[in-house]
Formats: sequence, C-alpha cells, structure tokens
Amino acid sequence: MTAIRSDAPLLLSRLAAIVGEAAVVTDATAMSPYLAEPRDLYHGRALCVLKPSVPQEVAGILALCNETRASVTPQGGNTGLVGGQTPDPSGASVVLSLERLNQIRAVDATADAMTVEAGVTLSQAQDAAQAADRYFPLSLASEGSCTIGGNLATNAGGVHVLAYGSMRDLVLGVEVALADGRLLSTLGALRKDNTGYDLTRLFVGSEGTLGVITAATLKLFPSPRSHAVAFLGLRDPAQALLLLNFVKGRAGPMLHAFELVSRQGLELVLRHIPGTRDPLAQPHDWYALIELAAFADGEAERAAAEILAAAIEAELAQDATLAQSLDQARALWKLRESMSEAQKREGGSIKHDIAVPVNTIPRFIDEAGRRLRAAFPQARPVPFGHMGDGNIHYNVSQPVGADKAEFIAHWAEVNAIVHGVVHEFGGSISAEHGIGRLKRDLLRETKDPVALDAMRAIKAALDPNGILNPGVLL
Repeated sequence: MTAIRSDAPLLLSRLAAIVGEAAVVTDATAMSPYLAEPRDLYHGRALCVLKPSVPQEVAGILALCNETRASVTPQGGNTGLVGGQTPDPSGASVVLSLERLNQIRAVDATADAMTVEAGVTLSQAQDAAQAADRYFPLSLASEGSCTIGGNLATNAGGVHVLAYGSMRDLVLGVEVALADGRLLSTLGALRKDNTGYDLTRLFVGSEGTLGVITAATLKLFPSPRSHAVAFLGLRDPAQALLLLNFVKGRAGPMLHAFELVSRQGLELVLRHIPGTRDPLAQPHDWYALIELAAFADGEAERAAAEILAAAIEAELAQDATLAQSLDQARALWKLRESMSEAQKREGGSIKHDIAVPVNTIPRFIDEAGRRLRAAFPQARPVPFGHMGDGNIHYNVSQPVGADKAEFIAHWAEVNAIVHGVVHEFGGSISAEHGIGRLKRDLLRETKDPVALDAMRAIKAALDPNGILNPGVLL
C-alpha cells in the first residue's frame, strides 16, 4: 500500500518500538478484516493495524499519534452497525485494535463487581461472572464476538435493558487512555462517589472520540435460579402495550424482557432460518416474547403460568405458549434474535434503531407505517424489538421481487420519513447502536444545538488535535 504520509516509515518504526514488530500489521490481506464493518456499508484504508497488549502500550500509541497528528480509529470486536469502528478512505489513520487486551483482572462476588480489559468478549465476561455464581446481564446477539470496550464505547443495550439498564448503568469505573498519552482511571467497586464530574460515564457512549477505554469495572448481580420464556399472539401493538403494563404490574422486577415481533417479521424468520417453527397453532398479526427470571427455584415458571392465564382471561392476548425446557426457551428466543439475519436473506433492508416513549409505540408504528405506505406502497415495514424500554428496530424490507440496489437507493427518503415521525414523537434516532459515521450528519439536524456545542467543547478539551476517531459522532 502506498503511504500518504511522507514520514510513514519513521512513524511505523516508532510505533513498532512501542508495541513490537509483530503487533504492527501492514499487510493488505491481514488488515482487510479491520477495514470494513458487518453490513458492508463502510470500507476504509489504514496506515497499519496496531495490536497492543497492555494499557501502557495504548497510552504510548496515543501520545505518539498526538505528537505526529496521526489519526486513530479504535476498534473492539468490529461488530458495530453504524461505521464508528471503520477508518475513513484516506489511509492516514492507524486502526487501534483492542483484541489483545483480553485479561479478566478480578472478579469479586462479595462486592458484586469484576474488572475486565477492553478486549474481553461479552460472552467471556458473562462466563467469568457465572463462574463466581454471579450474573452480568448485558445480552446481545453478537455477544460471542463483541467486546466490553466496544460495548462501553457505544453504550450497548440489548434485551435486558428493561430490568438492568444499558451499559452506562452497568459500569462502576473505567480505565481510559487519553489523547495526550495519559492513563485516567476510575476503576473500583465503589457504589457511591460524589467527588465531582462523572468521568466514568462521560466516556461511555463516546465512541472512541474522547479516549480509548482499556478496562472497566462492571456491576454483577445474583444469579437467577429460574427462568420462564413465553410467546404470545396479539392483535396489535396497542394490545401489546396493555399487556406490557399488565405483566409489569404482576411480575415486578421478575420481568427481564418484553420483545415485540410482527407477523411479517416472524414469517421471514420461518422462511429463511433453518430449525425454526411457528410456536402457536394459529397465526397472529403481532407477538410478544416475554422473559421472567427469579431467585427461587421454579418461581419464575409459576409466576409466568399464572400471568399468562390471567392475560388470556383479561383478553390481553389471543394465545400463548410457555417454554417447558431450556431448549424450548432457546427456540423462542431464536425467533426474535434471527430477525436481522432473516431480513438480510430476504433482500434489501433499510434499518432504523430508534426509541420513543413506551406509551407512544403503537401510535408511532401506525404513523410511520401510514407515511411509508403512502410513499412506497409495496415496501414492507418490519418493526420489532425492545418494547419494554421503547427501543424499536424499525426496519423496512424491499418489495417482493424488487431490485435490491434500486430499493436501497431510497435510503435517504425512507430515513427522512421514519426519523421525521421519531422526532414528532419526542424520540431518539439512535437507541443502542450509536451514531458512528452513519448518523453523524443526522445528529446535527436532530440534536439540541446547545447540547452539540457542549459535546464539541468536551471533545476540544480532551482531544484538541482531533486525532481520536475523526469523522465519527461529531
């Protein structure tokens, strides 16, 4: 690859002195997996991919890049969906992969906390907690490959936000390499620390633009002893909202997830995902997937059975099935978690990760659908997701038999319709995926200008030379 910096050989040599020759990747084939993101929307180039193994090396890299004005693209598991981990096409950036920072430093069951490095995958963190008879509740479809650093940088959400909150709610402290090469640490198991600005959460959701998270102390919880997963057939999202409030009132903190699924979305899964089947005897226009968890053996199952019976009697659901085994529970969750993959196999899909107030979800879905049908009569809205916390993945699949490229060419028009309705309902254009490159310009149109000015001021204070993930977020 032709370097665009005249001092590239010297810079590469100095970087190698920090991390070792083997940790500086310049071969085009070896670099390629780090230069594109999962949806294939963004492709970049880079001077090199760096793989430090300790936080001090990360700090050293940033100090040198700050000195030489070399931009840095931090990257975790490269599972992000908005291009925030992908370098730009200039080839001037260095990709900073955190995959070798993969140590679990401490697990303290008594303090309900564990400290892990940024490259630990989410599934590894879950396993480490489980080994100590504790529970780390963040759960994502990509948990086998996404990393804690990336989860923090994007403030990941997932299916259990209803019960435990997003990543911002699950972190006690962070270790961060700043742009000037200093290491900042708020690590520790303190639950109360009223000593000024909340620096920990400042870096959560900052998408690598303020510093590079190298480690974090995470909250742990007692391990639930019983789980219940149910799948219910519904008339419409309005009935789903009534059901949600009904279940919340009876299950209380046992309610861990409440997911909304449309019949159209379920049919895509049944068509494209092997090993799936319709869990109810008759089709319904909408469905809810509900999970309860409790700390006494059998408690969740008993509560779920009583709640489902009461919901049917109150005509808040038309039908329901309760998983009778772990395999059945996994099969029900597979229907929900395969939504995105099924849409991909069906053809072109224009995706939206939005949030609106929970009580407005039925009206939002109706209004967004009405406007889309008026503009694109044959397009197929496939809304699904975390109804319990207001986060709906409002995806739009191409018309049957349509040309994928021609449909995707309407991306901006479809976005304008969906995000326009989101704005009218007081919602957010990004609930859990972040802003990245994909929504950067849209953020300028939708975010409070004063809030944007405050964000820019913080960025200028912590990264005055603008080396950290330029072109992302701001």
